[in-house]
Amino acid sequence: MNTPPSPAPLLASRRVLLTGGLGSLGQAQARRLRADGADVHVLDLPSPRGEAFAAELNQEAGERMGRVHFVALDLRDTAGAQTAVSELGRGLGGFDILINNAALITHKPFEEFSLAEYEEVMQVNSTAGFALTQALAPGMKAKRWGRIINFCSLTLNGRWEKYVPYVASKGAMLGQTKTLARALGPFGITVNAVSPGAIVSDAEQRVFGDKLQEYNDWVLENQSLKRRGQPQDVADLVAFLASGQSDFLTGQILSLDGGW
Repeated sequence: MNTPPSPAPLLASRRVLLTGGLGSLGQAQARRLRADGADVHVLDLPSPRGEAFAAELNQEAGERMGRVHFVALDLRDTAGAQTAVSELGRGLGGFDILINNAALITHKPFEEFSLAEYEEVMQVNSTAGFALTQALAPGMKAKRWGRIINFCSLTLNGRWEKYVPYVASKGAMLGQTKTLARALGPFGITVNAVSPGAIVSDAEQRVFGDKLQEYNDWVLENQSLKRRGQPQDVADLVAFLASGQSDFLTGQILSLDGGW
């Protein structure tokens, strides 16, 4: 008796551009999307870590897995990044999935932020997402299929007074998600956002430093679920939004926060 062939991976032949791909959340997403068959282009600041990460994933076993490629760009040069990504997309035959995951996060009393600091956070966390959507949407329109996945944040609940630029940038991403879903829906392109809660990451270690245990206890006290969210939790939701299983879902902000 012949064994029927296994079904194709959910994201076989799909091309993904993932920004902020070298952070904890980005790496988990790259691993999961690659395992689902996608070719993942990991965009982050120029660094030897980028090529090393791509090489590490490409050496892992799994003939049905996709490939990982490192794209070295600085999103603070938004116009330059937009041009480079547009050219990359045309050269590859278009991207199918854009994940605007990159983010800067800083915290201090709002009076202490300079305008330059505020603008830098907005540039990376919000303006770059808009610019890359503009760069890749024409190719998605031509295919009549596409996925744009933005990142919002639990901090939009209003309890994070020392994160004004970061929270403002995430509010802008919420607005982009809602309006772009309308603009791109007629072309078969969905636009959704993931709104993570307090996910264990290298970023929280940088921000909270020697107060990490105190922060961890506070998170668990406020969450309904009494375990910390992990990067893999985020990656699993992103994989669902990137796949054909979410075809009728657009314009939505999906909270992944353990129940605050």
